[in-house]
Amino acid sequence: MSIFDAVIQGIIQGLTEFLPVSSSGHLSLYQHFTGNSGEAAGIYSILLHLGTFLRLR
Repeated sequence: MSIFDAVIQGIIQGLTEFLPVSSSGHLSLYQHFTGNSGEAAGIYSILLHLGTFLRLR
């Protein structure tokens, strides 16, 4: 995964976290269409959600 992919996924997470839509679903779709699927993408999704959780506290 490149830095560009990480930034785009962070933006997707930030924009969709507070909307009544699934931010996880949008991340999964992005990862699927860009070929960034697998264990590393799953771990990155978990880290994004953890960062959002810590930010909201």
